[in-house]
Amino acid sequence: MTHPFLMTACAFAACVALGDARAQEVAAAAAAPADAQGTTQGTNQADGRADARTTDGTLDRIFVKGKRETRVSKGATGLPIAIKDTPQSISTIEQEDMANFGLTGSNNALRLATGINVDQYETNRATFNSRGFEVQLTQIDGVGMTNDWGTVVGQQDTFLFERIELIRGANGLLTGVGNSSGTINYIRKRPKNVDGGEVNVTYGQWGQLRGALDYNKVLTEDGSWAGRLVVTHEDKDSYLRALNDKRSTVYGVVEGQVGDDGTLTFGVTLNDSKQHSPMWGSLILKRADGTQVEFDQSASTSVDWTYWNTKSQSAFIEYTHRLAQGWEAKATYNYRHGEEATKLLYAYGTLNADNTGLLGWPYHSASSTNNRLFDLNVNGEYNAFGRKHTVLFGVSRSTQTTSTDIYSAPTDQMYLPLPAFPYGGDAYTEPTWGARTFDRSGEQTLTRAYAVTHLSLTNELKAIVGLNAVKLQREGSSAYGSATNATNYPDTKKTTPYAGLTYDFTPDVLGYVSYSTIFQNQDQTDANKNYLDPMKGKNAEVGVKADWLNKSLLTTFAVFTSEQKGLATLGGVLADQTYWYEPKDVKSKGFEFEATGRINKDSKITVGYTRLILTGPDGNSIYDWVPRTTINAVYDTRVPMVKGLHLGVAARWQSEVVGPNASQGAYLVANAFASYDINDKTSVRLNVDNLLDKKYLGGIAYGAIYGAPRNAAVTLSYKL
Repeated sequence: MTHPFLMTACAFAACVALGDARAQEVAAAAAAPADAQGTTQGTNQADGRADARTTDGTLDRIFVKGKRETRVSKGATGLPIAIKDTPQSISTIEQEDMANFGLTGSNNALRLATGINVDQYETNRATFNSRGFEVQLTQIDGVGMTNDWGTVVGQQDTFLFERIELIRGANGLLTGVGNSSGTINYIRKRPKNVDGGEVNVTYGQWGQLRGALDYNKVLTEDGSWAGRLVVTHEDKDSYLRALNDKRSTVYGVVEGQVGDDGTLTFGVTLNDSKQHSPMWGSLILKRADGTQVEFDQSASTSVDWTYWNTKSQSAFIEYTHRLAQGWEAKATYNYRHGEEATKLLYAYGTLNADNTGLLGWPYHSASSTNNRLFDLNVNGEYNAFGRKHTVLFGVSRSTQTTSTDIYSAPTDQMYLPLPAFPYGGDAYTEPTWGARTFDRSGEQTLTRAYAVTHLSLTNELKAIVGLNAVKLQREGSSAYGSATNATNYPDTKKTTPYAGLTYDFTPDVLGYVSYSTIFQNQDQTDANKNYLDPMKGKNAEVGVKADWLNKSLLTTFAVFTSEQKGLATLGGVLADQTYWYEPKDVKSKGFEFEATGRINKDSKITVGYTRLILTGPDGNSIYDWVPRTTINAVYDTRVPMVKGLHLGVAARWQSEVVGPNASQGAYLVANAFASYDINDKTSVRLNVDNLLDKKYLGGIAYGAIYGAPRNAAVTLSYKL
């Protein structure tokens, strides 16, 4: 039977192929200087249009093509403001960097970023933290809602995205809810004005095989419609015993002009990920006497009959309409349906001196999640007090529903002792599973009205003022919830302000200050299995941003402080092996530095430094599994003496950490690449990860897994 991904890819490719063969030529001509096309250019000052008209007065350059060429991300504030002019710390990971370092999974890519820590506590689940707190806001193209528990299942394929934006600190303008950690915003690839693309094939250690295609096609002669297709497939084993990952992704997007002033974009993403022999939970590294034991990096608690499979189907439609006098309205609808199917084994207990003492908990489930989000906003320019300002206002509504079914097993096949660790894949016999039965479900709806304005107070002084009014309705259980006495929540209504000031000391140096209040409902439950009250807090940041080397290098220095009251903090484990939490007041303060950009025409760098202090209600250190100091550095360069040679290295150092199950000393991990352009279209690249072959634990917040030892991969790329 034909694989559904291949059917979708073929159907979309057939649609793309319908584009006129002259489209590329026309698009290239449209991008050429106007005088070369025999046109007269003019700017409509009333609405900001830049039109190009022929001598007979007909419209020659169409609206949508100009938008494709000048796209500006609005992920930080909703307004088209440059990173330098935004009163928050923002970093970006570009597609070029992700490709150069062979970072095909989003979690691995995030390790390049300043101030972000990836805690991969299981093979298929991870959490991210920034400024001491878990990142619970992950978005695509600036829209989304908070994810339960801050836990992310699986990894997104980075080949789908132009870049990843990381907005550190509270970002109330995006959703009106969240904490003071930050926001991860994935920017999808969109159609371009010219035909072309690339295909690449990768072969790596542990049997890694990967193929990827990215192709853009202009569909109409005038360039008003274009489509883009991205397809990836990856199959690889692991340094961990018996672990295998297969991931297939298809993304198709079409964009075009509707009438003279409208732009319509719609796209679909299909993802199918299969993980064989995953780890549910992680390594037990402390013995009964409190000493920490060390195992081989391949050690795994999994057994051969286990799997963790995820599927998702996502679709979005976006319509933008250019209004008179520089105003624009945009409506967006996003839908995502996700499914998880699992057979897992959880190893728990305390290690004895001979490495016995662990018990096995088999688990079999099927779950689904549906997300729907609609957003309508208007933005534009207005004049007041003799100066020009911008404003954005809108409404949104997002709904998430979750449902989980389980397959029970006979009592005499549950919680059986495991052999001495490390054991093999046959250590626990698969139980005889019963019928599928309902376990839990939940729903939450967030309705939001928001407004933000960028005020030009003087030539040098600018202000951003924003306001969110939100209503959060919830019932039932969260994704991992264990509540039994409180399945109905009172509706949460909250208005959160945001304010920021920027001042241009010189054309190249800008100072800023920002402040916001924050709050967030919490999915965690106390010892009586009642949900905790919402967390409330405040966040402030002061910083300086400066351009160097003719604006090719940007530096940011920021001092931040935040306070979160009633934050869910792990209290212990109940008899049924579920965690319980208690509310605590936690303070975070510190500073960050980042320099990113080009230091000459051949070389570019990113250097980041984060220093953090975290204290609990007693004034003492808390959450010691969060590194207090991190340093990241990325450098790549073209070698002028050898045409076509491109070299790069990326390194990350973190200070020591202490978790409930393990401790980890300070360590450094470095990756490197070398690529060579065989000709104008073909290149080959060698990637070496963990160049120094450092043995380390990838994260210890909820458990521990060893990071991968030194490994290599080779990629052949061809431009279409």
